[in-house]
Amino acid sequence: MNPADKEIPGAQLCPDTRETPDTPGPRRWWTLLAVSAAQLLVVLDGTIVNIALPSAQSALGMSDASRQWAITAYALAFGGLLLIGGRISGALGHRHTFLIGLIGFAAASALGGAAANPGMLFGARALQGAFAAVLAPAGLSLLTITFSEPGERGRAFGVFAAVGAAGSAVGLVAGGLLTEYASWRWCLYVNVPVALFAVLGAAFVPRDRPVRGAGRLDVAGALLSAAGFAAIVYAFNEAEPRGWDAPLVLTLLVAGVLLLVAFAAVEVRAPQPLLPMRVLLDRARAGAFVAITLLFVAMFGFYLFMSYYTQTVLGHSPVQAGLTLIVNAVAALVGATLVAGRLHGRVAPAALILPGLLAAAAGMFVLTRLTAESTHVLPAYLLPALVLTGLGLGCVIPPTASLATAGMRPQDIGAAAAAYNASQQLGAALGTALLNTVAASAAASYLASRGGATPTSASVHGYAVALTVAFGILVAAACVTAPLIARGRRPAVRP
Repeated sequence: MNPADKEIPGAQLCPDTRETPDTPGPRRWWTLLAVSAAQLLVVLDGTIVNIALPSAQSALGMSDASRQWAITAYALAFGGLLLIGGRISGALGHRHTFLIGLIGFAAASALGGAAANPGMLFGARALQGAFAAVLAPAGLSLLTITFSEPGERGRAFGVFAAVGAAGSAVGLVAGGLLTEYASWRWCLYVNVPVALFAVLGAAFVPRDRPVRGAGRLDVAGALLSAAGFAAIVYAFNEAEPRGWDAPLVLTLLVAGVLLLVAFAAVEVRAPQPLLPMRVLLDRARAGAFVAITLLFVAMFGFYLFMSYYTQTVLGHSPVQAGLTLIVNAVAALVGATLVAGRLHGRVAPAALILPGLLAAAAGMFVLTRLTAESTHVLPAYLLPALVLTGLGLGCVIPPTASLATAGMRPQDIGAAAAAYNASQQLGAALGTALLNTVAASAAASYLASRGGATPTSASVHGYAVALTVAFGILVAAACVTAPLIARGRRPAVRP
């Protein structure tokens, strides 16, 4: 490795003025406002269309076999292009790339809302994912280079995390309300005013400059990373309806892993790698990636359980089911702003990440005690589970996002931000597929082994088994992450 490529322990964040905003005055808070709005867009669109999909299918005449592409097209483009988006962000400048991503996302959303046939909707969703892959790393990079003082950095990352943590719940609520009282098309049109608001906020964001010496795009790395991530995300999506032992799923998983191994081999030798290996080899940063990936595996299974349980067992409407998750969103807001935001820089990252993972695990464990005959469901089970998982989510996201980009060389910030977002995407896709499969298998076994069992009791048993797995994943995440971040540095302060 070139000595110049090595990171210096405790290195300052972005000391190179080519990466630093020109006027770090009060205007930098516009950066937080714009980036938070963009983060809401990216996370919102991961769930808002799920609620509107039945209405869109009826209106556009989609087949049952093809309707999943309204969800899958977004996930594939987003996950597959994130590393390329991170490189583009560094090459063009984070602010410039951020604006391109916002405008493109708004245009793709308008196109999807006006879709006249399934192909037009699927294409628009893929475009949304592509622009989200540019927008997400650019936004996190802007936040990283704008806020370096520990107190301000904690508040900024706390708000950013709160928006991200609440976005999925907001998407479910907004999707239900818009579909029920307006039209499924407004689940896409609603992105346009939010994106334009973020564009107006970004006009006040201090300018940054493109990284010098970025070199040409690593074409081989770009193709291998896009194909590898897309194959794995698609395999996770197909595992839910087909099963993990389906030939297509196994083929995609093997192909995805081989492509990513080839990608790593190419990056080690590339003069201008898409993802420099030094980004992944730092222990604290690796711990942040592990923690956020496994947290998202467990949490997206949790959201799936909450959606199914409240609607199929408790008989709630989609809107009521979404509103139930508001408790989780508020708890995440408290955890991210009042706990992680205030303690950021005052305590080591491990003091926030590990308790956060264990709090989320405790929330999962509460729900494993739930049965079809349980009484006082809301106060005894759902409320503590929603509060604990929300607090855990809010405590983990800010320090992991900060660790993922702390102490980076200017040319590596975009890649680190992209890798962090990719970890979230892979975790969400895996969690949804894995835990849904576990729940379905456990329910089927329960029905087969107990002749008098009802479908409702079997479903609740399946959810309990799946959440037991999620509980184990979170405990394992804490055990694996602890030695990696135990000596993790606090986010550095600019001189």
